[in-house]
Amino acid sequence: MKKIIIAIDGYSSCGKSTMAKELARQIGYIYIDSGAMYRSVTLFCLENNLCNGKEINTTALQQALPSLEISFKLDPETQKPVTYLNGTNVENKIRSLEVSNHVSPVAALPFVREALVKQQQAMGKSKGIVMDGRDIQTVVFPNAELKIFVTASAEVRAERRFKELQEKGQPATYETVLKNVKDRDYIDEHRKVSPLRKADDAIILDNSNLTIDEQNAWLLEQYHKIVDE
Repeated sequence: MKKIIIAIDGYSSCGKSTMAKELARQIGYIYIDSGAMYRSVTLFCLENNLCNGKEINTTALQQALPSLEISFKLDPETQKPVTYLNGTNVENKIRSLEVSNHVSPVAALPFVREALVKQQQAMGKSKGIVMDGRDIQTVVFPNAELKIFVTASAEVRAERRFKELQEKGQPATYETVLKNVKDRDYIDEHRKVSPLRKADDAIILDNSNLTIDEQNAWLLEQYHKIVDE
């Protein structure tokens, strides 16, 4: 069976990572979370005082970026990929609301996007990958054989994100999370470099009212339409 590249883009808190991980598991592909890569750079900025409100010390970040090593390893217990930054497990830290509040401005920096896009393209040379993010189908892999664009209402996405934070014991209010979701949508759609948009040949998946099982079955069906041709 031929190997392909599956590019899943869409709005924040649509569950892109969850669906991409499950699809990769089902078909035996490698899953790459591009959003986790941008979140890792953002965490580095926060932990090294390179973010002061909306101001980012771009000079210091640009100097440090080549030394940042972002990798993914399978958790032996859960068999799910975990994000590592310079050899340290940062999976939980990068999912915090603080990182969410700062990731869009960091991800909008041209030199950050250029560096991470190069890494992502290198990861896909052998195909057989599922990657999710904001610009995978338009910038990173414009020739991907299967492109999915995921959307859902801001309110549904905020509720999902709020529950996720509650389960992790991280402080947040629904109103704060909803504002974060809407703010990130605006920044993602209006940034100058690689704005969030649907590729012309992408298939739209609105999962506002879908169960996880229905969503996974739909994704698997789209995959087989391509590889079984």
